Formats: sequence, structure tokens, C-alpha cells
Amino acid sequence: MLRSFVWIASVLAALFTTACSQGIRLDPQAEPLPKLSEYGFFKGKLAALAPAEGVLPYDLNTPLFTDYAHKARFVWMPKGTSAKYNADETFEFPEGAVLIKNFYYPADFRKPEGERRVVETRLLVRAADGWKAHTYVWNEEQTDAHLEVAGEETVVSWVHYDGKPRKADYIVPNRNQCKGCHIFGKTQLPIGPKARNLNKTFAYADGNENQLVRWTKMGYLTGAPADPKLAPRLAVYDDPSTGTLDERARAWLEINCAHCHNPKGPGGTSGLNLLASNRDETAFGFCKHPIAAGRGSGNLEVDIHPGKPEKSILLYRIASTDPGAMMPELGRTTVHEEGVALIREWIASLQGDCD
Repeated sequence: MLRSFVWIASVLAALFTTACSQGIRLDPQAEPLPKLSEYGFFKGKLAALAPAEGVLPYDLNTPLFTDYAHKARFVWMPKGTSAKYNADETFEFPEGAVLIKNFYYPADFRKPEGERRVVETRLLVRAADGWKAHTYVWNEEQTDAHLEVAGEETVVSWVHYDGKPRKADYIVPNRNQCKGCHIFGKTQLPIGPKARNLNKTFAYADGNENQLVRWTKMGYLTGAPADPKLAPRLAVYDDPSTGTLDERARAWLEINCAHCHNPKGPGGTSGLNLLASNRDETAFGFCKHPIAAGRGSGNLEVDIHPGKPEKSILLYRIASTDPGAMMPELGRTTVHEEGVALIREWIASLQGDCD
């Protein structure tokens, strides 16, 4: 028993030492640090989000909607470790790996590289006993972010793509709410880093390259096909060149809804499975009556009524801001107008009838 304890302690010490030697201060087993700046993930002015050595930026084909917040994502892993490729599910990450997601608002969405306000940074840290979520809220001076466990609410404002001013009551989730979306079966897992989400070209500082290829070159991923064309890929919801209307609608529904509505998710008891790969029309909601009706159904009868968006509960809920009806339940206080328009168009195009 003593030898086992000493061995475990030596492994953890080695991981912590490796992290420090790379300029990153991280002990995956310890309590989270009080300030974001203490980790060393970014160099120079913190709000610039310029990644330190070994901190790799990444993006998703179709991202989750969060009140129009822009997101800057990064991944870091201890030296000599890598994630294992999985064609269908989230990659298997090594202990000590960190996923870093920053939520920010450009002052003018038409000038995304201009002035901006970073609102929060979420860390997902792979510890020995699973993933741990830590949220950091940025100060008004934009010099640092402090650890926040209980959640927070703030007003954000910006000039939208149409040149009109907008604002929203932005909600930073508490620790338990983070678990609500990241549960798969009985395990807390990341949502974004799957092959189908990462299989895209990214504009790195040294040139454009497919993300699966770059992760492999960096030693952050093993087992991925050498040719990204052999890996699955979700469509970009607002880019018709990346997929059909059906493929783009399914991509939007997967990233915004399927983290709950899948057989192993918190919404699995509804019988609704919104993974893009699901081809069971009933499970996807076609002419499917909800298990529980009432206020959340808008007095409608089926989840998706082919050809009739106005009779579809799914469209009603994603277009609502009523806390008792809106879906997703967390992560937004406004309506994703472009996403709702896409789903409305898609449902209108579907053949069939539930009457």
C-alpha cells in the first residue's frame, strides 16, 4: 500500500514538474488557482489571449450558440502525452490535459479583430478521477479573471452585424450547471473535441492546416487517419458549401441540443436523439409526441411536424426565451435568429404528414 501511494505521488509530481518546466503552472489534482493569469496559458497582455508555447488554438465546424458570444478555444497537454482518436465520440484525453474556452464580445461584430470584452474563461481539466470544470470571470479592467464557483450575471452590449446596437443579460453558469450539459452516461466529458467537429482548416499563425493534422503533428493526437477526408465532418450550419440543408440543420441541432438529447445524455429519457448521425426518424422527433406535454410544448402535439414548422414543438422551444419552454435551458437568454431560421427552413422542406 505504501509503495502504491509513493508511486502515485511520484507520477503526480512528475506531471506537475513537467507542466512547470513548460511554463504552465498546473496540478490537475490540486484546487484550481485563484486567478487565470497564474496558469501561464497566455503570454503578454492577458486579454489578448496570445497562447503560450504548447497552447494550441482550435475551432469547431458549428459551435454552440451562447448569446452571440465569440469564443477563442485552446488545448494544452503535458509534454509527452496525447489524446487518443475516436471517430465517433470525444477523444480520450490524458491526465493533465486542459481545454480552455474564452467567451468574448467584439465592440462591433463587423470588426471582430477590434476592441473587445472578454467575459469569462472556462477550463476543463483532466484529473485522475475525471474532468473538472473551473470558471473564471474577467474584471472590468480586462487585466485578469478570478475563479467563480457560484456563477454570475452581467450585461453585455455590442454592435451587431446589421450595425444596430444590442445587449443581453449574460449568465455565467455555476459549477453544477456545467455538469448539466457535460454529462454522458454517468461521466462528465467535453462536448466539442470530437473528430467531426475538429475536422476543418484552421488559420494558424504559421499558415492554414487541417486541425486533425496539426494536432497529430504536435503530438497531441494519436490514431487519426493521415487523410482528414477519411474522418467524419459536421457541416458548417451557415455555409451551404459545406453541406445540404439537412446536413446543416442536423449539425446545428447536434451541437446545440444533442449534448442532452442523446441516449446517454440528461435528456435521454425524452426519447429524443438529436445526434446528426441518428437516422431513426421517430427518435429524431418526426411526428413524435413528447413524453411530457404542457407549457413547454406550446400546446403543440409533435416535436417535428414535416412541412409545418408552426406545428413543431422543437422550433417553438428554440425560438422561445420563456424559461419554462426555451431550449437549450442553459447558455442563452436570447434567440439565435440565424439558427432558428435554418431549422424553420429545414422543417418546411421535409416530406410527410403527421395528421
